[in-house]
Amino acid sequence: MKKEIELVVTPEIAYNEALLDQELLRAAGLPGQEVAAIHKLKRSIDARGQQVVMRIKADIYTAERPTGILQPVYRYPDVFHAPRVIIIGAGPAGLFAALRCIELGLKPIVLERGKDVRSRRRDLAAINKDHLVNPDSNYCFGEGGAGTYSDGKLYTRSKKRGDINRVLQIFVQHGATPEILFDAHPHIGTNKLPLIIANLRETILQAGGQIHFNTRVVDFELKGNTMTGVVAASGETFAGEAVILATGHSARDIYELLHAKNILLEAKPFAMGVRVEHQQSLIDQVQYKCTDRGPYLPASSYALVHQVVLDNKQRGIFSFCMCPGGFIVPSATAPGEVVVNGMSPSRRDSQFANSGIVVAIDLDDMDVQKHGPLAGLRMQQALEQKAWAMGGGTQAAPAQRLLDFTRKKTSASLLETSYQPGLTSVDMHALLPKHIGYRLQEGFKHFGTRIKGYLTNEAQIIGVESRTSSPVRIPRDKETLEHVQIKKLYPCAEGAGYAGGIVSAAMDGERCAEKIFAQIRK
Repeated sequence: MKKEIELVVTPEIAYNEALLDQELLRAAGLPGQEVAAIHKLKRSIDARGQQVVMRIKADIYTAERPTGILQPVYRYPDVFHAPRVIIIGAGPAGLFAALRCIELGLKPIVLERGKDVRSRRRDLAAINKDHLVNPDSNYCFGEGGAGTYSDGKLYTRSKKRGDINRVLQIFVQHGATPEILFDAHPHIGTNKLPLIIANLRETILQAGGQIHFNTRVVDFELKGNTMTGVVAASGETFAGEAVILATGHSARDIYELLHAKNILLEAKPFAMGVRVEHQQSLIDQVQYKCTDRGPYLPASSYALVHQVVLDNKQRGIFSFCMCPGGFIVPSATAPGEVVVNGMSPSRRDSQFANSGIVVAIDLDDMDVQKHGPLAGLRMQQALEQKAWAMGGGTQAAPAQRLLDFTRKKTSASLLETSYQPGLTSVDMHALLPKHIGYRLQEGFKHFGTRIKGYLTNEAQIIGVESRTSSPVRIPRDKETLEHVQIKKLYPCAEGAGYAGGIVSAAMDGERCAEKIFAQIRK
């Protein structure tokens, strides 16, 4: 027998498993009684009233324990001698594609240009301390992809693209806390994700899959309009039944390679802007309506959006990848460019809150006539290189106090920051194109009316946030997920323009594996 329970509790109870279980049993009319199982469905924060409360949904089973609901276990058979599938990229799309291949009896051969998740740390330290960018190992490239060292958010609206719970359950099976299964906005954290990624790797290897690090793909092998394999920088060739292209949104050399080989690409809309950094205590005070959120409430976040018209063109300005209690990190993938992103540890206990504030970039904002399908990519590159030059030719990032930016006044000094390479005070309007800078200026003014204290010189903007999503789409058939022109090539996830985050990328990787399996069985 199952009882469905919904209740409102204090944060102290919501984040204490024993107290929460007691409260759920009391609400079900079963205090002090043994039950078969308590299945928590959702935990969310409600800060609309004067007192912040938590809303809980759960199912309580009073008869036998249900099977396959609480903690399903996914099994991975031996695929040492199974048909081979080449997977380019070991981010969430590539890793979950590999796991799904194994479940279906296929042998994944994963090629990752970067290093394993632990070895990446030395290259991240080199960016932060010495301003040295390794183009194959950085915050974007390496085992686990960009999400591993940039935040670990697991929230997605892509509910029709696959089984979200399945992805979360696989993360739990490999070491994530079970809380991600019922938190409204689940988050693992950059300090915990590396171990989970390493566990995913071990599952793939133990089943007979292969993962090759420091293996950058430089060419495709084609037989007519069919892809038969890929060539690595070492000269080694990898052949298989199909190729899943899961390289992420920053593998510009892959876009260049596809374009050079006349494989169809398309320019697509994306967004660019800056990171804004406040004191986390300010955001907490506004969102929770208290001076101290206490030991139980997590660092608070926000979501903002506005529309601004310039030259008869309306564009959206919105918050992106908000990182409460987080850090701003250098995410360049080549020397001579500055790119910023945000990350949060699992406890979200930094004194800073940061968020991307970005402007929608449409096709008519790009020079498609000159650059064709790479127009958005060229736009990104130009802005990132200008940021590098204005920041002083290092990974120090251009910055300006927020109120000064809206008043077009260069800041005489800057604030303490979480961005380790350091900041350089500049006029950010001189850095940003007018169609971005003006819209950001008007957007920040509007956001100041939405959140009291948001528009202040005790906050600062740091640039540039330019890698929000891929500026290129690799077109594929809606049914088969194959490239519309090249057979046995499966453009996948964020780098191909079909996903936007860890979970949606993972689900797209699984879908590609399933389509390949269906094709092989024919």
